[in-house]
Amino acid sequence: MTRYSKIIGTGSALPPDCVSNAELVRRLAERGIETSDEWIVERTGIRQRYLADPNTASSHLATQAARAALEAAGRQAADVDLIIVATSTPDYVFPSTACLVQKALGNAGGAAFDVQAVCSGFVYAMATADAMIRTGMASRALVIGAEVFSRILDWTDRGTCVLFGDGAGAVLLEASDEPGVLASRLHADGRYEGILRTPGHVCGGAVIGSPMLTMDGQAVFKLAVSVLDEVGREVLAAAQLPIEQLDWLIPHQANVRILQATARRMGLDPAKVVVTVDQHANTSAASVPLALDLAVRDGRVRPGQHVLLEGVGGGFAWGAVLVRMSGVH
Repeated sequence: MTRYSKIIGTGSALPPDCVSNAELVRRLAERGIETSDEWIVERTGIRQRYLADPNTASSHLATQAARAALEAAGRQAADVDLIIVATSTPDYVFPSTACLVQKALGNAGGAAFDVQAVCSGFVYAMATADAMIRTGMASRALVIGAEVFSRILDWTDRGTCVLFGDGAGAVLLEASDEPGVLASRLHADGRYEGILRTPGHVCGGAVIGSPMLTMDGQAVFKLAVSVLDEVGREVLAAAQLPIEQLDWLIPHQANVRILQATARRMGLDPAKVVVTVDQHANTSAASVPLALDLAVRDGRVRPGQHVLLEGVGGGFAWGAVLVRMSGVH
């Protein structure tokens, strides 16, 4: 019998500090940085974001999201034998954030590791977990995207600091004899590493290079729209699913213009695109699972529907996973 994986639960977590554009404008003004709600909305579609306090780490948000996914699936932490956390803002150099989540959940013995593919990290983690379940290396996997990107932002750079937020999203994958994850494809092109990066590291107790995010916005936009279109079509073709039968597209929530342009290039009805960037801003690896959980819980995404998850980000890395939703709660 062929072995597959399917999503049986979703969950998410956000810090309590919801910062509207108006509040962010006020905070930036205190630093001598001028911007406006109109400027932010027009260029990004973002209206608010959630920012973690200094005592909240990626593992804390990841654990909350994981517990919500377990509760939705009606499973216990002891049932899980694989935890993968996609993050670019881990708690430590090591151990992995996944091991910290495992400890917090009271789960032990299964595999636990992080994936670092920036904003495409959750899609990379999903494809990895699916492969491990299909080959019998795992039976039930928590796949989590968690970020505290506010820690690596230059709050004097108006072009980047208004774009990002903090949060976590999770899914619980379980082995099944019926297909849930239908197809996935992952790609990267390191020649473009310079257009989106945080080019610093720790050496001898000091930061070498820059610990702050830098981005060439125009280059990222152009490349992101192109590769999201290509990988979306590639995954649909691999699953032999006509685009007309796709119910929802949930791309990485970077910028509403990227979402709109991707839908146009794919010939997809914009009404089929789940958009949460206005509520969460860009939460990097957390953005896709956050959007999925929101759409599941508000009733848009339903059992039996086909959902295309797409990620794109620094590396430059990108990928997509096509799923048929099961009866998640």
